[in-house]
Amino acid sequence: MQTSLTHTQLLIDGRWTDGASGRRRDVVNPATGAVVGTVAYADEQDLAQLADAAASGFRMWRHTTAIERANLMRKAAVLLRERVEIIARLMTLEQGKPLAEARVEVMSGADTIEWFADEGLRTYGRVVAPRNLSVQQLVLKEPVGPVAAFTPWNFPINQAVRKISAALATGCSIVVKAPEETPASPAELLRSFVDAGVPAGVVGLAYGEPSEISNYLIRHPAIRKVTFTGSTPVGKQLASLAGQHMKRVTMELGGHAPVIVCEDADIGNAIRATAAAKFRNAGQVCIAPTRFLVHNSIRNEFTQAFVEHTKGISVGDGLAVDTQMGPLANERRLTAMAHFTKDALARGATLELGGRRIGEVGNFYAPTVLGNVSLDAEVFSNEPFGPVAAIRGFDDLDEAIAEANRLPYGLASFGYTRSIRNAHRLGNELEVGMLWINQPALAVPEMPFGGVKDSGYGSEGGPEAMESYLVSKSVSIMSL
Repeated sequence: MQTSLTHTQLLIDGRWTDGASGRRRDVVNPATGAVVGTVAYADEQDLAQLADAAASGFRMWRHTTAIERANLMRKAAVLLRERVEIIARLMTLEQGKPLAEARVEVMSGADTIEWFADEGLRTYGRVVAPRNLSVQQLVLKEPVGPVAAFTPWNFPINQAVRKISAALATGCSIVVKAPEETPASPAELLRSFVDAGVPAGVVGLAYGEPSEISNYLIRHPAIRKVTFTGSTPVGKQLASLAGQHMKRVTMELGGHAPVIVCEDADIGNAIRATAAAKFRNAGQVCIAPTRFLVHNSIRNEFTQAFVEHTKGISVGDGLAVDTQMGPLANERRLTAMAHFTKDALARGATLELGGRRIGEVGNFYAPTVLGNVSLDAEVFSNEPFGPVAAIRGFDDLDEAIAEANRLPYGLASFGYTRSIRNAHRLGNELEVGMLWINQPALAVPEMPFGGVKDSGYGSEGGPEAMESYLVSKSVSIMSL
């Protein structure tokens, strides 16, 4: 097992190996700009071996009992917990998030593995009452086949573990294309399954040019399902390609989460919950609150209190014990934050806090609060994916709900109110896949996780996550 970021390899048919071409890429620490390792790149020869191994692994794994699969998965969860300190440090080095957040992500990954292991034991078919008493009618649930999974850099373990766990629990094999920017921690996640005894070929790992890998794997006849977490434009391209080859698809895409703070909200609770969610992982979270819609009667009070709370956030290297917010993942995010801020100010917004880069080394951007933001500001139509909170007022709940539903995105949303009537309205009328009322986002494995509209389709949590990995087979038997 790796103890530092040196060189991350591919996992092909149970073997850790470099790519056939020998290509590799540097891995950069976003807090320091220093190269902290390298990652192997796969070429077409490697991808062919990965797909073939997944096909042979599937033939074996699908005939492994659910209890045996669950036992191996639980062993992987135990190993992940035992290795939490090493893996969390790797994640912070390559991604930048505070070490405490990295630990939580690793431990939550182990919880996710165990939940899906148990849920796999409950993947039942059913017996259907026949129209002829000489006939027995059954509905069998069978694994769909080898899976190609594409995961992002913002949560290197969290996003991969859901896909791997659902696939393995249902009897599918899986090839994970993990992020080149943050390769080491997902490699250690896969290593926990290998070391737990999951057979060769059942799990595979690739890094390389994203378009090359997606084009090859999605088209490959062995692959029967595609699961992707990432931006909406890329998700649409991959979904289109998968559709051409009749592959099942789960898409967890971008969002732009509205936060509706009603007149009767507990302002202190709303600020504590939304600030924690807004600046977690430097705002690089698909379900982060981004559009703050606050009733005009409390907007000034809310804004001032939110600013005061945000001033207390300590920004720095994620390895420092007092750091609460780390760097952005790359310089592109710094440029984007500056652009969103400048555009909002040009359209009449007020800069309440931040709005600047911190230092010259590392990708640090100050937690930023924009007040009185115009609806035509880019930050109110395009997801900032960074530590920028945009606040504007509303006069009645109809107005706030209409604004929340205005965009084509529908991933996550938040509401704060003491009124059960308002809570019911938000629950019934917001066009989203997930809604948290009077609390921060809590993505637990037993609840559905996914969006609607341009935020994708399918779920990566709850029993619903299992369905897209399963085929329902109708079997009718007549006794002679």
